[in-house]
Amino acid sequence: MPPTLPLLEFPFLAELTAQRRDIHAHPELAFDEYRTADLVAGELTRYGLEVHRGIARTGVVGVLKAGTSSRMIGLRADMDALPVAELNEFPHHSKHPGKMHACGHDGHTAMLLGAARHLAAHPDFDGSAVFIFQPAEESEGGAAVMIEDGLFERFPVDAVFGLHNWPGIPVGEMAVMPGPVMAGTCAFEISVRGHGCHAAMPHQGVDAIVAGAQLVQALQTVVSRNLHPCESAVVSVTQFHAGEAWNVIPEEVVLRGTIRSFKAEVQELVERAIERLCSGVAAANGAQIGVRFDHRYPPTVNSPAEARFCQEVAAAVLGEERVLTDALPSMGAEDFAYMLREKPGCYVWLGNGPGTGGCTLHNPHYDFNDELLNFGINYWVRLVQRALPQS
Repeated sequence: MPPTLPLLEFPFLAELTAQRRDIHAHPELAFDEYRTADLVAGELTRYGLEVHRGIARTGVVGVLKAGTSSRMIGLRADMDALPVAELNEFPHHSKHPGKMHACGHDGHTAMLLGAARHLAAHPDFDGSAVFIFQPAEESEGGAAVMIEDGLFERFPVDAVFGLHNWPGIPVGEMAVMPGPVMAGTCAFEISVRGHGCHAAMPHQGVDAIVAGAQLVQALQTVVSRNLHPCESAVVSVTQFHAGEAWNVIPEEVVLRGTIRSFKAEVQELVERAIERLCSGVAAANGAQIGVRFDHRYPPTVNSPAEARFCQEVAAAVLGEERVLTDALPSMGAEDFAYMLREKPGCYVWLGNGPGTGGCTLHNPHYDFNDELLNFGINYWVRLVQRALPQS
């Protein structure tokens, strides 16, 4: 590992903190990040970057060129908020009811802006740094839409890098692992059709609620009794919709939930197991059961060489002892996965602190820790300098 470098100092840090809090106070949902995109584009233009807009509607890309090298790398930050009602009372709390930056994308945007600002003033690298400000990470796959809109044709980066704040990891530490770091996600919907009847006369019907309840229990065996014990997956039922009256056994029940896995073959195995259970429960109860799978984000998989490179960068910024290389991957999902399917790269977690008082991701009490700004900007700047070294 390289020796630890002194942390760069940024005279604009107070201004950047205010911008981060301004973004937090004005959250915007997927593909509606117009105010945020205006702020980002205005700042990048002020720094002197070449600015491109309209990729995936509200996406913004800034390009900073230095030297003569044709090498190009991409740095990505997400901009969207969540449909969560904020419960914080600090001055920069959300001004938009029912919308909140509960995942720290406001901080991700601010850190990448800070890196662009510093590098524009100190272009001590050789090549092109592409700053990708992505809309719609939360559930809408904005990364995939940017790619469909020609992101990597217009900006043919050699590698792409992402960063997410991570409650539970101490401030000043970073987790950088090769291989899978975030799970792929698939939603499922199971419809159970029986024969409705009077609740006092169940023998006259086929009870879809009973069949549905059996399925909820049976689905808990999919992972524990089908997967190799060293493999990982999650099957969670999150919705059970049935009936409207207390004295009627309903005709239909609908179950919905999520599957999380790190491998395509595990996902396939889980789906086949769910289908078998549906067929068996249907036969046992005389019901009709259908299942539909909705594949969403693929697993986020870091390429080994880029993960090693980012470990070295993180060690140079934070110190080798503060770089976690064996942290367990998360069953959460991340659409940066689409970019990593197209290009080699690495997605890292930057510690946001202990997560006490509800300061965890997607919690109404969450807030991005502004102490991270300095660490995140240092990481991005050192990454660019090392990936695009001057001769």
